[in-house]
Amino acid sequence: MNAFKTRLKQVLPPAVVHSLGDARDSIARLKELPDATFNPLRRDTVSRLSKLKDQYRGQRCFIIGNGPSLRNTDMSKLRHEYTIGMNRIYLMFPELGFSTTFFLSVNDLVIEQCASDIQQLTVPKFVSWRSRGVLKPAEDLYFLYTTYTGPKFAKDVRQRVWEGATVTYVALQLAFYMGFQKVILIGVDHNFVTQGKPNTTVTSQGDDPNHFAPGYFGKGFRWQLPDLDTSERSYAMARKGYESAGRQVVDATVGGKLTVFPKVDYNSLF
Repeated sequence: MNAFKTRLKQVLPPAVVHSLGDARDSIARLKELPDATFNPLRRDTVSRLSKLKDQYRGQRCFIIGNGPSLRNTDMSKLRHEYTIGMNRIYLMFPELGFSTTFFLSVNDLVIEQCASDIQQLTVPKFVSWRSRGVLKPAEDLYFLYTTYTGPKFAKDVRQRVWEGATVTYVALQLAFYMGFQKVILIGVDHNFVTQGKPNTTVTSQGDDPNHFAPGYFGKGFRWQLPDLDTSERSYAMARKGYESAGRQVVDATVGGKLTVFPKVDYNSLF
Protein backbone atom coordinates (compact mmCIF):
# COMPACT_ATOMS: atom_id res chain seq x y z
CA MET A 1 0.00 0.00 0.00
CA ASN A 2 2.83 2.42 0.83
CA ALA A 3 4.43 1.73 -2.53
CA PHE A 4 1.10 2.43 -4.24
CA LYS A 5 0.75 5.75 -2.40
CA THR A 6 4.29 6.70 -3.34
CA ARG A 7 3.58 5.90 -6.99
CA LEU A 8 0.40 8.00 -6.93
CA LYS A 9 2.32 10.97 -5.56
CA GLN A 10 4.81 10.59 -8.39
CA VAL A 11 2.28 10.52 -11.22
CA LEU A 12 -0.48 12.83 -9.95
CA PRO A 13 -0.28 16.64 -9.82
CA PRO A 14 0.37 17.96 -6.27
CA ALA A 15 -3.03 19.68 -6.19
CA VAL A 16 -4.76 16.36 -6.87
CA VAL A 17 -2.69 14.60 -4.21
CA HIS A 18 -3.66 17.26 -1.65
CA SER A 19 -7.32 16.99 -2.63
CA LEU A 20 -7.27 13.22 -2.23
CA GLY A 21 -5.62 13.60 1.15
CA ASP A 22 -8.20 16.12 2.29
CA ALA A 23 -11.01 13.83 1.15
CA ARG A 24 -9.48 10.92 3.06
CA ASP A 25 -9.17 13.03 6.20
CA SER A 26 -12.75 14.25 5.89
CA ILE A 27 -14.03 10.68 5.70
CA ALA A 28 -11.93 9.72 8.73
CA ARG A 29 -13.43 12.60 10.73
CA LEU A 30 -16.99 11.51 9.97
CA LYS A 31 -16.83 8.80 12.64
CA GLU A 32 -16.03 11.45 15.28
CA LEU A 33 -18.86 13.76 14.33
CA PRO A 34 -21.88 12.12 16.01
CA ASP A 35 -20.20 11.91 19.42
CA ALA A 36 -18.68 15.39 19.12
CA THR A 37 -22.13 16.75 18.24
CA PHE A 38 -24.64 14.82 20.32
CA ASN A 39 -22.74 13.61 23.38
CA PRO A 40 -24.26 15.26 26.49
CA LEU A 41 -20.86 16.65 27.54
CA ARG A 42 -20.42 18.32 24.18
CA ARG A 43 -23.99 19.62 24.12
CA ASP A 44 -23.43 21.13 27.55
CA THR A 45 -20.17 22.74 26.41
CA VAL A 46 -21.79 24.17 23.29
CA SER A 47 -24.59 25.66 25.42
CA ARG A 48 -22.12 27.32 27.80
CA LEU A 49 -19.87 28.48 24.96
CA SER A 50 -22.84 30.33 23.46
CA LYS A 51 -22.77 32.68 26.45
CA LEU A 52 -19.14 33.60 25.66
CA LYS A 53 -19.71 34.59 22.04
CA ASP A 54 -18.60 38.22 21.54
CA GLN A 55 -18.66 38.75 25.31
CA TYR A 56 -15.41 40.73 25.07
CA ARG A 57 -16.15 42.62 21.88
CA GLY A 58 -13.82 45.56 21.39
CA GLN A 59 -11.42 44.52 24.17
CA ARG A 60 -7.81 43.42 23.86
CA CYS A 61 -6.36 40.10 24.96
CA PHE A 62 -2.86 38.73 25.52
CA ILE A 63 -2.17 35.17 24.41
CA ILE A 64 0.76 33.91 26.45
CA GLY A 65 3.08 31.34 24.90
CA ASN A 66 5.54 29.44 27.04
CA GLY A 67 8.88 30.31 25.46
CA PRO A 68 12.04 31.30 27.38
CA SER A 69 11.39 34.93 26.35
CA LEU A 70 8.82 35.16 29.15
CA ARG A 71 11.81 35.50 31.48
CA ASN A 72 12.63 38.76 29.68
CA THR A 73 9.03 39.99 29.76
CA ASP A 74 7.54 42.04 32.59
CA MET A 75 4.57 39.81 33.26
CA SER A 76 3.38 41.98 36.16
CA LYS A 77 1.91 44.37 33.58
CA LEU A 78 -0.70 41.72 32.73
CA ARG A 79 -2.33 41.58 36.17
CA HIS A 80 -5.40 43.53 35.03
CA GLU A 81 -5.42 42.43 31.38
CA TYR A 82 -7.44 39.69 29.70
CA THR A 83 -5.09 36.76 29.15
CA ILE A 84 -5.17 33.25 27.71
CA GLY A 85 -2.53 30.95 29.21
CA MET A 86 -1.70 27.58 27.71
CA ASN A 87 -0.41 24.15 28.71
CA ARG A 88 1.88 24.45 31.76
CA ILE A 89 1.68 28.25 32.15
CA TYR A 90 0.27 27.61 35.63
CA LEU A 91 3.81 26.82 36.81
CA MET A 92 4.35 30.58 36.72
CA PHE A 93 1.23 31.53 38.69
CA PRO A 94 2.80 31.38 42.19
CA GLU A 95 5.56 33.86 41.36
CA LEU A 96 3.20 36.11 39.40
CA GLY A 97 0.71 36.28 42.22
CA PHE A 98 -2.19 35.98 39.78
CA SER A 99 -3.61 33.56 37.19
CA THR A 100 -4.38 34.03 33.53
CA THR A 101 -8.01 34.88 32.77
CA PHE A 102 -8.46 31.70 30.76
CA PHE A 103 -6.57 28.42 30.40
CA LEU A 104 -6.28 26.30 27.25
CA SER A 105 -4.68 22.94 26.46
CA VAL A 106 -5.38 20.56 23.58
CA ASN A 107 -2.25 18.40 23.51
CA ASP A 108 -3.01 14.84 24.56
CA LEU A 109 0.35 14.22 26.22
CA VAL A 110 0.21 17.44 28.24
CA ILE A 111 -3.33 16.80 29.44
CA GLU A 112 -2.63 13.15 30.24
CA GLN A 113 0.45 13.94 32.34
CA CYS A 114 -0.90 17.11 33.94
CA ALA A 115 -4.58 16.21 34.41
CA SER A 116 -4.57 16.72 38.16
CA ASP A 117 -2.94 20.16 37.86
CA ILE A 118 -5.37 21.24 35.15
CA GLN A 119 -8.41 19.97 37.02
CA GLN A 120 -7.50 22.07 40.05
CA LEU A 121 -7.15 25.38 38.19
CA THR A 122 -9.86 27.85 39.22
CA VAL A 123 -10.19 29.73 35.92
CA PRO A 124 -12.30 28.83 32.86
CA LYS A 125 -10.51 25.91 31.21
CA PHE A 126 -10.74 24.92 27.54
CA VAL A 127 -9.49 21.46 26.56
CA SER A 128 -9.71 19.05 23.67
CA TRP A 129 -12.75 16.81 23.38
CA ARG A 130 -10.27 13.91 23.26
CA SER A 131 -9.50 14.52 26.96
CA ARG A 132 -13.01 13.69 28.15
CA GLY A 133 -11.78 10.38 29.57
CA VAL A 134 -8.99 12.06 31.54
CA LEU A 135 -10.61 15.19 32.96
CA LYS A 136 -13.82 15.26 34.97
CA PRO A 137 -16.68 17.49 33.76
CA ALA A 138 -16.98 20.80 35.62
CA GLU A 139 -18.84 24.08 35.24
CA ASP A 140 -15.64 25.88 34.31
CA LEU A 141 -14.39 23.16 31.91
CA TYR A 142 -15.18 23.38 28.19
CA PHE A 143 -14.58 20.48 25.79
CA LEU A 144 -13.62 21.85 22.35
CA TYR A 145 -13.90 19.59 19.32
CA THR A 146 -10.39 20.01 17.94
CA THR A 147 -8.82 18.00 15.12
CA TYR A 148 -5.38 17.44 13.63
CA THR A 149 -6.69 17.52 10.06
CA GLY A 150 -8.95 19.79 8.03
CA PRO A 151 -7.19 23.20 7.93
CA LYS A 152 -9.56 26.06 8.69
CA PHE A 153 -9.87 29.19 10.81
CA ALA A 154 -12.91 28.57 12.99
CA LYS A 155 -14.76 31.76 13.83
CA ASP A 156 -17.22 29.70 15.86
CA VAL A 157 -15.49 27.39 18.34
CA ARG A 158 -18.73 25.62 19.10
CA GLN A 159 -17.99 23.77 15.88
CA ARG A 160 -14.86 21.92 14.76
CA VAL A 161 -11.56 23.68 15.44
CA TRP A 162 -8.34 22.86 13.59
CA GLU A 163 -5.32 22.70 15.89
CA GLY A 164 -2.84 23.89 13.27
CA ALA A 165 0.05 22.11 15.03
CA THR A 166 0.08 24.60 17.89
CA VAL A 167 -2.17 25.37 20.84
CA THR A 168 -1.57 29.06 20.13
CA TYR A 169 -3.62 28.75 16.94
CA VAL A 170 -6.53 27.31 18.94
CA ALA A 171 -6.17 30.25 21.34
CA LEU A 172 -6.41 32.68 18.42
CA GLN A 173 -9.65 31.07 17.28
CA LEU A 174 -11.02 31.13 20.83
CA ALA A 175 -10.13 34.80 21.28
CA PHE A 176 -11.82 35.63 17.98
CA TYR A 177 -15.00 33.85 19.05
CA MET A 178 -15.09 35.74 22.33
CA GLY A 179 -14.95 39.00 20.40
CA PHE A 180 -11.52 40.39 21.20
CA GLN A 181 -10.64 43.22 18.82
CA LYS A 182 -6.88 43.12 19.30
CA VAL A 183 -4.83 40.10 20.30
CA ILE A 184 -1.22 40.41 21.42
CA LEU A 185 1.12 37.41 21.40
CA ILE A 186 3.91 37.14 23.97
CA GLY A 187 6.17 34.22 24.75
CA VAL A 188 5.59 32.77 21.27
CA ASP A 189 9.31 32.34 20.54
CA HIS A 190 8.72 30.04 17.54
CA ASN A 191 12.18 28.63 18.14
CA PHE A 192 13.15 25.28 19.66
CA VAL A 193 16.60 24.13 20.71
CA THR A 194 15.56 20.48 20.52
CA GLN A 195 15.57 19.27 16.92
CA GLY A 196 14.04 16.26 15.16
CA LYS A 197 11.21 15.07 12.96
CA PRO A 198 8.07 17.18 13.57
CA ASN A 199 5.36 15.60 15.75
CA THR A 200 7.67 12.81 16.97
CA THR A 201 7.04 11.87 20.59
CA VAL A 202 10.18 12.11 22.72
CA THR A 203 10.98 11.84 26.42
CA SER A 204 12.93 14.64 28.04
CA GLN A 205 16.28 13.55 29.42
CA GLY A 206 16.92 16.62 31.56
CA ASP A 207 16.07 20.29 31.98
CA ASP A 208 13.84 21.87 29.35
CA PRO A 209 15.63 24.54 27.24
CA ASN A 210 12.58 25.31 25.09
CA HIS A 211 10.26 26.85 27.68
CA PHE A 212 10.28 29.40 30.49
CA ALA A 213 11.07 26.88 33.24
CA PRO A 214 13.62 24.01 33.31
CA GLY A 215 10.92 21.72 34.69
CA TYR A 216 8.29 22.67 32.12
CA PHE A 217 8.90 19.50 30.12
CA GLY A 218 11.47 18.22 32.62
CA LYS A 219 13.21 14.87 32.83
CA GLY A 220 10.85 11.99 32.07
CA PHE A 221 8.13 14.17 30.52
CA ARG A 222 6.82 12.93 27.16
CA TRP A 223 6.17 15.59 24.52
CA GLN A 224 6.02 16.05 20.76
CA LEU A 225 8.60 17.87 18.66
CA PRO A 226 7.19 21.03 17.04
CA ASP A 227 5.93 21.35 13.48
CA LEU A 228 6.88 24.96 12.82
CA ASP A 229 5.99 24.87 9.11
CA THR A 230 2.39 23.86 9.79
CA SER A 231 2.26 26.37 12.64
CA GLU A 232 3.26 29.16 10.25
CA ARG A 233 0.56 28.06 7.83
CA SER A 234 -2.05 28.22 10.57
CA TYR A 235 -0.83 31.60 11.81
CA ALA A 236 -1.19 32.99 8.29
CA MET A 237 -4.80 31.78 8.27
CA ALA A 238 -5.38 33.47 11.63
CA ARG A 239 -3.97 36.77 10.39
CA LYS A 240 -6.24 36.64 7.36
CA GLY A 241 -9.25 35.75 9.52
CA TYR A 242 -8.69 38.64 11.91
CA GLU A 243 -7.91 41.22 9.26
CA SER A 244 -10.93 40.27 7.17
CA ALA A 245 -13.07 41.06 10.24
CA GLY A 246 -11.33 44.39 10.88
CA ARG A 247 -9.43 43.01 13.85
CA GLN A 248 -5.72 42.61 14.53
CA VAL A 249 -3.11 40.21 15.87
CA VAL A 250 0.31 41.61 16.79
CA ASP A 251 3.42 39.92 18.12
CA ALA A 252 5.09 41.44 21.18
CA THR A 253 7.30 38.43 21.93
CA VAL A 254 10.73 39.59 23.09
CA GLY A 255 13.21 38.33 20.50
CA GLY A 256 10.70 35.95 18.89
CA LYS A 257 11.43 34.30 15.53
CA LEU A 258 7.86 34.35 14.21
CA THR A 259 7.42 36.72 11.25
CA VAL A 260 3.75 36.20 10.34
CA PHE A 261 2.27 39.01 12.48
CA PRO A 262 3.27 42.68 12.80
CA LYS A 263 5.83 43.23 15.54
CA VAL A 264 5.27 45.65 18.42
CA ASP A 265 7.34 46.59 21.45
CA TYR A 266 5.83 44.97 24.54
CA ASN A 267 6.45 47.90 26.90
CA SER A 268 4.87 50.36 24.45
CA LEU A 269 1.50 48.67 24.99
CA PHE A 270 1.05 50.01 28.52
